[in-house]
Amino acid sequence: MSKQDFKHALEVEFLDGTTWRILAPFSYESQASRHTINVPYGFRTDFASIPRGLWNLFPPTGPYGKAAVIHDYLYRTHLFSKGIADLVFLEAMTDLGVAWWKRQLMYHAVRWFGRRAYKGSK
Repeated sequence: MSKQDFKHALEVEFLDGTTWRILAPFSYESQASRHTINVPYGFRTDFASIPRGLWNLFPPTGPYGKAAVIHDYLYRTHLFSKGIADLVFLEAMTDLGVAWWKRQLMYHAVRWFGRRAYKGSK
């Protein structure tokens, strides 16, 4: 897989201190889910949900930003289980060339701490 698995450029509008709106459809072809994930126009995201105190090391819109948007969409729509959503996040970060240690840290963070966000988004 490669960066070409993201089918469109990510176009966003900054709305406030933490939220962006998707301005054009955005999609990702995932082998982990065996589906193309289509994020629609108007979807709102905070990119990576990282505590503000860590933004100097891990800004929400870092090199994993596109993967974070896909992950947010999967958590909110429940198209797949939490486990599959988290694997898609890891896969997408790999495709984006995010450093191994960084993607492992972020993947394990959502695995360990993302349950409330996944359940709360129903």
